[in-house]
Amino acid sequence: MPSSNLYPTAELRAADSRHYLHPFTDFKALAAEGARVIVRGEGVWLEDSDGNRYLDGMAGLWCSNVGHGRREIADAVYEQMKELAFYNSFFKTTNAPAIRLAEKLAELAPAHLNHVFFCGSGSEANDTVVRLVRHYWATLGKPGKDIIIARHNAYHGSTMAGASLGGMKPMHSQGGLPIPGIEHIPQPYWFGEGGDLSPAEFGLWAARQLEAKIEALGENRVAAFIAEPIQGAGGVIIPPETYWPEIKRICGKHDILFVADEVICGFGRTGRWFGSEYYGMEPDLMSIAKGLTSGYLPMGGVMVADRVADVVIGMGEEFYHGYTYSGHPTCAAAALANLKIIQEEHLVERVANDIGPYFQKQWLALGDHPLVGEARMVGLIGALELVPNKPSRHEKFANTGDVGTLCRDFSFNNGLVMRATRDSMIISPPLVISHAEADELIKRATLTLDQTYMALKKDGRVK
Repeated sequence: MPSSNLYPTAELRAADSRHYLHPFTDFKALAAEGARVIVRGEGVWLEDSDGNRYLDGMAGLWCSNVGHGRREIADAVYEQMKELAFYNSFFKTTNAPAIRLAEKLAELAPAHLNHVFFCGSGSEANDTVVRLVRHYWATLGKPGKDIIIARHNAYHGSTMAGASLGGMKPMHSQGGLPIPGIEHIPQPYWFGEGGDLSPAEFGLWAARQLEAKIEALGENRVAAFIAEPIQGAGGVIIPPETYWPEIKRICGKHDILFVADEVICGFGRTGRWFGSEYYGMEPDLMSIAKGLTSGYLPMGGVMVADRVADVVIGMGEEFYHGYTYSGHPTCAAAALANLKIIQEEHLVERVANDIGPYFQKQWLALGDHPLVGEARMVGLIGALELVPNKPSRHEKFANTGDVGTLCRDFSFNNGLVMRATRDSMIISPPLVISHAEADELIKRATLTLDQTYMALKKDGRVK
């Protein structure tokens, strides 16, 4: 039966079209089609205003790690709002939930990360990274050391600085981006860009593009390298095994900071608390958000290594940067309740040793489907590359993205939320997904692939 709702779906859609400008959306196209109205969430399931149920294979937007509808978080938020809903952290002022959260994050993060700067999102976290990195070097008397290197097809948010750090061409085509002082190098995307190199060879090649860029620009001008442990929005790009050890060597050899963007990989997604731990990296700065609160309230931050904190604290100079909602007490209360659930239910360990391996075995088996050129997954983040002429990696579908969109639409019709990036399907389900729900996700994903394949075969787009 449809969920009770204050308004009928048609009225909600009409009001949405009249007033609501959605993110990353062709407004005209959405107005013609009408938005899907989600009204309820419980565990890994969502329900729309017409009563349709969907298995949430994307954890909201990479963030609902503990699942939807957790009463513990709602209660924590309610209790905090009764006591102190909001106060700012300016003017020598703080609040208890922000203090406790900073303390908890220092406990969970690698031992050398003991400070955190709070903000409202991952985008704001990466804006903060730009400011903090440049402030660090200027404080050391090197204001000209201000270039930050990132990767093509990376995603670091959609604010001016975040979108500039990201390497997505469509974003750079609007708004005069990137801002000055941002450079990009190739991504470690073997399936799509590895050519005739083996994964191991390509991993080394891609990593060494960082060293080449540092040498071309001059080490005295390069401030930092920022990267996601696994590129999420770029299509779940999992680097070859040779990539991160070589990046670590390069960062250690050259006098630059390493920034790990953990907005997606953080808080258990890879089977470790942070993706940089999974790959044995030791970041100087670490952007966090999403899984910090499981999306229940907006909150982000930047974890800061001791060697950076010692400089920016010890020099006694004001850091002219901050947000009204830095250290928001209600958001901090939500984060503390969320982290408590992750710890008490051993979700990180569960991803590493139980549901992760169980799900991966079935997901990777989808690589045998005639439409799938590669299936890949780490922890509970994975992708399926859709190709027209398997096993070729070099042949692509015409009009990149059309097949991915077709597959995504079949997926929604089958009650499964998967995301399409180019012509690949990506997932990142809540960490609480059960074995039975994992089986159901694979069943619906298989049906979706079959329907997409048959549609493409009918119109001659697969051989």
